[in-house]
Amino acid sequence: MSAAAQDDDTLAGRLWQAQAQRAPCAPLRAAFEGLDTDAKAARAYAVQQVNIARRLQAGRRVVGRKIGLTSPAVQAQLGVDRPDFGTLLDDMAVVDGEPIDTGRLLQPKAEAEIALVLERDLAHERHTVADLVGATAYALAAIEIVDSRIAGWDIRFEDTVADNASSALFVLGTRPVALSRLDLAGAAMRMTCGDALVSEGRGAACLGNPLNAARWLADTLVRTGTPLRAGDIVLTGALGPMAAVQAGQTYTAYIDGFAPVRAIFD
Repeated sequence: MSAAAQDDDTLAGRLWQAQAQRAPCAPLRAAFEGLDTDAKAARAYAVQQVNIARRLQAGRRVVGRKIGLTSPAVQAQLGVDRPDFGTLLDDMAVVDGEPIDTGRLLQPKAEAEIALVLERDLAHERHTVADLVGATAYALAAIEIVDSRIAGWDIRFEDTVADNASSALFVLGTRPVALSRLDLAGAAMRMTCGDALVSEGRGAACLGNPLNAARWLADTLVRTGTPLRAGDIVLTGALGPMAAVQAGQTYTAYIDGFAPVRAIFD
């Protein structure tokens, strides 16, 4: 094993232990000093893959991908000009209305998103929006529960990428909607905690249109040799600010054109 691979394993191990022990760790970014942006990204994705491979070896199954950093404001905050992505596994999926044990999480936040479910592979080197529309079976409202294994959410781009794009769980709505019935860019979103409004936004907050985010992901994954496949779920990115999660509360996302979707925390 090369020294670089050993270092990647060590960094991945810090994140793994943070999750297992429910104790967030210090940021990883010191290990990326001296690298340019592309090299930081490549190494961070290599660290991410170490823990994904470990979970697959334990019997988990890849069910899709999530897109993060779709907001220009968040990109500017982290000093990058690109989104990022993480891997969705079967044990991350939560049924709408199913209670979520908050104790399995470290410092969770909720964000409302639009999910696409594919019925065709996306394997071209460069995709058009028409390719995305043609490959999508339907869309669903979703709530992603993001979490960070990094203490205090003190993250930079390389920290969140290595940490599987700060992913934890996701809740999908149960009423599929055809894209032809939706205005994805114009769709308004409201998310409530009980009766309180905790986030609002529009589809345009997601790289101008959730399809733009999905197109970026499709192109990027082809370059990594892991293209999106029929059946994959794609979480296209937050439509508004994240909301800190409180145990004992219900978060409901209302997105134009969709039935509401709920995340219920014990």
